[in-house]
Amino acid sequence: MKKAIVLGATGGVGNPLTAELVKRGIETIAFGRSMTKLNSLAEEIGSSPLLKLRTGDAFKPEDIIQAAEGADVIFHSANIPYNEMESRLLPLGKSVMQAAQRLNARVVVVDGIYPYGRRRMEKATEEHPKRPHTRKGKTRLAYEELLFSARWKPRTRPLIARLPDYYGPSAQASYLSVTMEAIAAGKPTAFIGNMTVPREYVYLPDAARMILDIAVQEEAYGQNWHIPGPGVISGRDLVRIAQEASGSRKAVIPLGRIGLSLIGLFNPVMKEVVEMLYLTEEPLVLSGEKYERLIGPLSWTPHEEAIKETIEGLMEKQGV
Repeated sequence: MKKAIVLGATGGVGNPLTAELVKRGIETIAFGRSMTKLNSLAEEIGSSPLLKLRTGDAFKPEDIIQAAEGADVIFHSANIPYNEMESRLLPLGKSVMQAAQRLNARVVVVDGIYPYGRRRMEKATEEHPKRPHTRKGKTRLAYEELLFSARWKPRTRPLIARLPDYYGPSAQASYLSVTMEAIAAGKPTAFIGNMTVPREYVYLPDAARMILDIAVQEEAYGQNWHIPGPGVISGRDLVRIAQEASGSRKAVIPLGRIGLSLIGLFNPVMKEVVEMLYLTEEPLVLSGEKYERLIGPLSWTPHEEAIKETIEGLMEKQGV
């Protein structure tokens, strides 16, 4: 990998991916819609001659190609809001793959676990059956089929890095982001799902490092890869650690189906969360066996330390 472009560079996953690429000495193009946000990202990462900022629309292959300036790897971390996923996710994937085909570039796609549907393994390997029963899960499976379609050149076959729920100072669209931001600000908030059921989460800077470890392996492309977390943790413990880091103990209320349905009357994104609540009731935990066997030992920031870093980072952004 000599040069990379990160689509959605100012997003939750794109931010630490961009930082990790620059840290490894790789010439990197941060691509996004807003130059204001891109400038903020560059300021956060620190001045580097390796980093270039480019604006454009990821739904337009020409914009990606023009911005890429000969990049040999495209990191696709741009995402779609829940309520727009069914209509916009496949066109976005098609645009990215068309650009990759013309650039003769490899593609690293960051995705989640929705295509699997309900848990059928104690720890899900990359061979876990894909039997989605939700609209978003079916859309995500169609997205994977598009990405791996034989219509693209062999060179452009992507790898998909699958993440569980995640958190970190850059997180914006995760189940936890609103909760963490409110705790950092010392405000009462809500927690999506059952707070007593342990679930898997990964810290985004750790995920970015593992994604890069996979992406530099030539033979890793054309495959799915899991990016597991360092073990499950309950919402109750997660909130306790976050509150200790913030020094505030305002109320955190769990939101189940009824609460989310009521909020969904006014918030289209929250309305779409309801069908995915099964993942908070029957958590799917990812196996890291393939990564350990083919890439190397897994290493994580412990939850206690990672949650503290997340809250401190959010407090700094909020000026608290």
